[in-house]
Amino acid sequence: MKKNLIYNIIYQLLILILPLITMPYVSRVLGADGIGTYSYTYSIAYYFMIFGMLGLNNYGNRTIAKVRDDKDKLSKEFCSIYIFQLITTSAMIILYFIYILVFFEQYRYIAIIQSMYVISSMFDINWFFFGIEKFKLTITRNTFIKVLSLVLIFTFVKTVEDVWKYTAILAGSTLFSNIILFSFLKRYVKFTKINKYDVFKHFKPNLILFLPVIAVSLYKIMDKIMLGYMSTVTEVGYYENSEKIISVPIAIITAIGTVMLPRMSNMISNNQEEKVKEFLDKTMNIIMCFAFPMMFGLNAISRDFSIIYFGANFEKTGILIQLLSITIIFLSWGNVIRTQYLIPKEMDREYITSAFFGAIVNFFMNIIFIPKYQAIGACFGTICAEFIVAFYQTFVVRKDLTIKKYIKDAFPFLIKALIMYIIIIVIGKNIILPKKIKLILQIFAGVLIYAMLNVKYILYVIKTRKEII
Repeated sequence: MKKNLIYNIIYQLLILILPLITMPYVSRVLGADGIGTYSYTYSIAYYFMIFGMLGLNNYGNRTIAKVRDDKDKLSKEFCSIYIFQLITTSAMIILYFIYILVFFEQYRYIAIIQSMYVISSMFDINWFFFGIEKFKLTITRNTFIKVLSLVLIFTFVKTVEDVWKYTAILAGSTLFSNIILFSFLKRYVKFTKINKYDVFKHFKPNLILFLPVIAVSLYKIMDKIMLGYMSTVTEVGYYENSEKIISVPIAIITAIGTVMLPRMSNMISNNQEEKVKEFLDKTMNIIMCFAFPMMFGLNAISRDFSIIYFGANFEKTGILIQLLSITIIFLSWGNVIRTQYLIPKEMDREYITSAFFGAIVNFFMNIIFIPKYQAIGACFGTICAEFIVAFYQTFVVRKDLTIKKYIKDAFPFLIKALIMYIIIIVIGKNIILPKKIKLILQIFAGVLIYAMLNVKYILYVIKTRKEII
């Protein structure tokens, strides 16, 4: 378990760092139009992928884990699940090509290249190797492929006309990565004959586990598709880059939730309700301690940062980052409630309902605001959706958790983050230095000031870290 945890942490850091390396280069080479074209066409292909896989990533993992010690049962379950996967993904591949032939005209060529993503879902058997806990195998392979794709991007993507190459490298690397796994399969399973019942018995449980997948994707991916339809791919490009920057602090927050989820699940299963609430108090404080300075810090530096990082053509991305930074608070708050209470308590209905509420709000807000405000309108929709998700999740646990205490304890972090924000803004407006140097100074000053204001709390967290994690 320790090794698997280390592998996963390293891999999560890698998939976070690699895009940060390529983003400034790709933004300057492809521009907002190129990035927007890729993002828009990928978002559509993504839906065909997840409908092909349904809930297999979770269902397959869980099912294989149950029988991994019996090779006959393991082989039978793998074969039946994989045939089911072949049926669903084949149907989605056919529907995808019909879709791009009927609805795509301007971006049809890129959409055809994106089909490699949809085809890759047919060969995606990561769920099997996760089920038998062969994390090293899958993560080592994925790491190699991702580093290779990074090298290929810097080698072959040179002009704005190379959007197709960029798409082919990313989509092709995913397809290649999935196909490679089949070469290791014969070590663990033998192919056996199965009947129709063995295959279609997987439909209902897959469909149930698919609900949270589609619910979350509706308000995470839908805004890009709607922005592409109702505005331009240039606006999608601005929005795509702003989302990638926001995903960095969010990754730190969700990493804490990932570590805490199994601990909370174990305590709840052992009826340690008081200890659960004690841990929730501590982790909510830690999350809010991080979330407020991340929100205000990004808001303060986003405009200069966007121009320096992405290039002069991405000035609008700075405005979008300012708006989307607001979601950090809602995402952080909701993540604690969700990963440390709703999911461990198996309150799946409440979790799924909150995601669907977010999707509905996002959809109608996009219809209202995107035609007039374009990418800024999509940000309004996302802010409202994340607020609704966090609010609903908080509402359903209001009688079980000390919500008022969480708000009261978070208030000092808000005030200290505001002080940090004001000082960063003052430095930005009153100190005359080259933009890059000034940006570094603002970041350093912000971190130092906030740390000094919270020195007592930081020392307390360090002292009690073994109790918290």
